[in-house]
Amino acid sequence: MWARAVVRGAVAGLVGVAAMTTAEELEQWFTHRPDSYVPGRTLTALTTGVRLPESARPLVVNHLMHWGTGAAVGVLRGVWSAAGLRGWRANAWHTSVRLAVDQTLENATGVGAPPWTWSRQDQVVDVAGKAVYSFVTGAVADRLIAPAPHRGPQNGWGRSGSRRGRSGMRGLWD
Repeated sequence: MWARAVVRGAVAGLVGVAAMTTAEELEQWFTHRPDSYVPGRTLTALTTGVRLPESARPLVVNHLMHWGTGAAVGVLRGVWSAAGLRGWRANAWHTSVRLAVDQTLENATGVGAPPWTWSRQDQVVDVAGKAVYSFVTGAVADRLIAPAPHRGPQNGWGRSGSRRGRSGMRGLWD
């Protein structure tokens, strides 16, 4: 069951990347913002230890990082769906995870800059793109992956100390 959640989560992540890419293309059509090659430069730095100049445009490596990160973080969302972490709250938390993964890798390699140094427009665009990714990934994962049967306490109380809903299902806050 968990292996299925992993594979289906990766598929959900790829669907989320497709949606995010489409949204970014639409946004760029209006704002005339150029393509970003930070993902490709980040993957190059991670795999070779070489930091490419900002002018570098490694297109193939850029796509590998863009789609690979989406699939990898989608795996986590698939496991969340199986574990009962579902719906819009899980999608919102997943947005934070996606942002954290990107920022950790980009800043640890020295390729990126901390988000608080960006323009407000760049911050909004990045968060919006990752939210599109996470909400689409979550919707697909929740559709493809059934929650695992709950094996915890059977007394009706969640880990948070609050009473579970009438369904008895474990939710995000239990």
